[in-house]
Amino acid sequence: MNKPRKTSLNKKILNSIVLFALVLVIATGTLVCVQYYYSQVRNYSAQAFDFARTAANIIDGDKVLGYVETEEKDDYYYKILDFLNVTQYETDLKYYYVFVPYENDLVYVWDAINVEGACELGQHENYMSEESKAATFEVFRQNPPEKISIQKDKTYGHIASAYSPIFNSSGEPVAVVGVDLSIPGFRKTIAMYMLLVVAAIFTITMIALTVFYSFVEKNIIKPISMLTKSTGEMIDNLERDREVDLDIHTGDEIEELADAIKKMDGDLHDYIRELSAVTAEKERIGTELNIAKRIQEGMLPNIFPPFPERSEFDLYASMIPAKHVGGDFYDFFMVDDTHIALVIADVSGKGVPGALFMAISKVLIKTSVQAGRGPAEALERVNNQLLEGNDTGLFVTVWLAVIDITTGKGIAANAGHMHPVLKRKGGEYELIKYRHSPAVATIEGIPFREHEFELGPGDTLFVYTDGVTEATNTEEELFGEDRMIEALNTNADEGAARLLPVVKQSIDDFVGEAPQFDDITMLIFEYKGVE
Repeated sequence: MNKPRKTSLNKKILNSIVLFALVLVIATGTLVCVQYYYSQVRNYSAQAFDFARTAANIIDGDKVLGYVETEEKDDYYYKILDFLNVTQYETDLKYYYVFVPYENDLVYVWDAINVEGACELGQHENYMSEESKAATFEVFRQNPPEKISIQKDKTYGHIASAYSPIFNSSGEPVAVVGVDLSIPGFRKTIAMYMLLVVAAIFTITMIALTVFYSFVEKNIIKPISMLTKSTGEMIDNLERDREVDLDIHTGDEIEELADAIKKMDGDLHDYIRELSAVTAEKERIGTELNIAKRIQEGMLPNIFPPFPERSEFDLYASMIPAKHVGGDFYDFFMVDDTHIALVIADVSGKGVPGALFMAISKVLIKTSVQAGRGPAEALERVNNQLLEGNDTGLFVTVWLAVIDITTGKGIAANAGHMHPVLKRKGGEYELIKYRHSPAVATIEGIPFREHEFELGPGDTLFVYTDGVTEATNTEEELFGEDRMIEALNTNADEGAARLLPVVKQSIDDFVGEAPQFDDITMLIFEYKGVE
């Protein structure tokens, strides 16, 4: 079966940045453009009515009808015409005119002559439409509402008109001032501005995201790629007597992991060099494995009780490797003052490869949980990190839980690991069975299940690896879950500190002289509650 094609972390981040940039530019550009469009509509409307009111205020309403009746022009007539011409020439107005509305048509009094086809005094013209006629008579009264009228005419084109009435000295409306704006010209102006805004937003966004990507590439992508490559080449480097070349200075957990790998690699190289000149190949390999065993043992918590100042719980764990080094590991640590994380895991490989994979897995799980992620989210992140450059095909089963020691409430995620065992206060140990997620480092990008549970004072949680239930005697019989539960219940009164050695003794008694084929790892957590 072919492995699913992997997508590099670099490509994932780059694709995410490009997608984010597109969404940001579209959303921001649309918001700014919509706001600007409506702002400009209000500004143009206000400007049109300002010009209409200005002309209506300066024109003497008592003279208007006289011009229409006699069609004779005097100095005052030309003075007003000059005002209209200059105003239209200096602004974005398309038409600036004064007319007297009648029932069937309108009669022009003044019309700015800066455009071709300006109307003369006394010239009659039909209304552009019934809507235009209605809009004209709507403003031809005292204190009319100011409302832009949109018209589309073969002669004058697509225009927006603002009207203001002219009153005579008796307060009666006698004429109307009309101001027309070109809709296509207005939209062109707005479109040019929108184009500039979108271009500016796109440029600024790309510059910012380029800087961000450079930072991410330098501090995350490149260091992780170096770690992946180095861990993948570590075994080959041991054979060629070459040390891992890791020059990572990120100032965070990635740098700590790099230092741990360099230290492990350096320790292994030091011991191999010391033994290569004075021992045989078998002795050299044995010493190498002893070194790895000490390194591995040093990475596992081995001081019990681990938190003597905490009265809310008792905690003990043990790991007996099948070889000098094993692929099993356990871990526990305080996430904060009120939450403790419990981990037990089993790497598919044994020996040095399994130990190296175990070390990386342990550090990544702890780092992810301490960053504030829940069990499922933490395993999902570690799963994707371990799959980067995992050419050996190793994977790890994990049981991970975070427990609130003030309430006993916890959340657990089980990635292909053994079923946990629970004993309620005054009861017996029982297997807790539920659906598991796949093992970590098997399928890229998968989600992991998690479930909630609650411990009461006096309840005990026991977790283990398959080395316990699959311990085999000389007759090829397995120790099994039933014998494990029996050993736990038979010695349930021993307490957390004594129970693990007693269970291990039960396994030894059953196995007899048969060799140990798998790591035996156990962890017990007794919840006492808050006093």
